[in-house]
Amino acid sequence: QVQLVESGGAMVQAGGSLRLSCAASGIILSITAMGWYRQAPGKQREFAASIFSYGGTVYIDSVKGRFTISRDNAKNTVYLQMNSLNAEDTAVYYCFADVPGRTWGQGTQVTVSS
Repeated sequence: QVQLVESGGAMVQAGGSLRLSCAASGIILSITAMGWYRQAPGKQREFAASIFSYGGTVYIDSVKGRFTISRDNAKNTVYLQMNSLNAEDTAVYYCFADVPGRTWGQGTQVTVSS
């Protein structure tokens, strides 16, 4: 079984930056994709960004140019560098990994104060 442990969530002022990390552990045969969803208060969980084993990336439009997803395959770890944060980025960020079959992390809170 695969476990995901996220870190890096915090409170930050608008315009600031944060880097989220998500490390996968356990019996890992292969990870085809890793990434992040987020859930803002009172809203449904939405896709934010993902990165595939070959390096391809996908972003939701609202974070393009501000967020960068990267991956260390040797460490089974995915990172989300978030710059120019604004209040609309406030959410619980959930890491996922397709191992295959989707596994989720427990979530990490990001709060952006204006």
